[in-house]
Amino acid sequence: EKYKDVILPGYTHMQRAQPVLFAHHMLCYFAMLERDFKRLEECYDMADMSPIGACALAGTTYPTNPLEEAEDLHFSKVYGNSLDAVSDRDYLLQFLSFASICAMHLSRLSEEFIYWSTSEFHFIELDDGYSTGSSIMPQKKNPDMCELIRGKTGRVYGSLIGLLTVMKGLPLAYDKDMQEDKEGVFDAIDTLYFALDIYAGMISTMTVNGKHTREVLEHDFSNATDMADYLAKKGLPFRQAHAVVGGAVHYCIEHHKVLHDLTMEEFKSMSPLFEEDILEALKIENCVKNRESYGGTGPKSVECQKAHGKEAVAAMKEKAAQWKESMAFLG
Repeated sequence: EKYKDVILPGYTHMQRAQPVLFAHHMLCYFAMLERDFKRLEECYDMADMSPIGACALAGTTYPTNPLEEAEDLHFSKVYGNSLDAVSDRDYLLQFLSFASICAMHLSRLSEEFIYWSTSEFHFIELDDGYSTGSSIMPQKKNPDMCELIRGKTGRVYGSLIGLLTVMKGLPLAYDKDMQEDKEGVFDAIDTLYFALDIYAGMISTMTVNGKHTREVLEHDFSNATDMADYLAKKGLPFRQAHAVVGGAVHYCIEHHKVLHDLTMEEFKSMSPLFEEDILEALKIENCVKNRESYGGTGPKSVECQKAHGKEAVAAMKEKAAQWKESMAFLG
């Protein structure tokens, strides 16, 4: 919301593609993290199962009441098979899978922040508290937090692969190999908590250079698709419209222009379908504004995405509070 009007280039293949709202770009990462939270919910649900009464592998001869004891220990379910209760660690594998996917999402965001903060891009500036200088080059401001989080993603992956490898050939029931489940899980918890905590502060304190991102779009061809769409809406088959615009881009490169620098005479020489309103269609703000399709980058669509995001965050906080309450008895 702080930068709701900022427009920046969207990329495919690391080439400028179409203009998008900065808010739309960041909401993409919100959507990823929202799904990560749902995966965490599934992890909680799978771990919320009491093994009471399973004993070593075959159950017990003692008069236990697993359902009642599970309730006393705040478990919502009980394992239905004693062998299963002691011999699998799929709930930990699921957690490490969640952690790996979440870390991967943060790593992708890290990569974008790293190149966005370079002098070549200069789209954002990270706060000094999340950057470091160079030991020998005084002008440097390095995005070390992003690099560390990107690097630690491999560490989380390692914990997942490690436990998968431990479990892959174990016969039923319990085997001592399974004590190797602890270190990787605890390390992944610490690593992911660190990364999420750092990112919360880093995003809230960074500065977005919206004036520069807007200027960049004035000197590229991110509006080329809109020019092709314009011709298609005038009745020209899109394949032919694509060819016309491709020729226009080539012409502009040869004459050191961009599309909105073309005169009406030049437009007409490329296609008689062009009218004065082509100049409106090529305006960067209109390229964004016209994409009001569901989930698109148009301002109204982005407002809907933000509204959903606020509702989702409120629901996540409520769920987290329930978890905290259910585990309060642990102290």
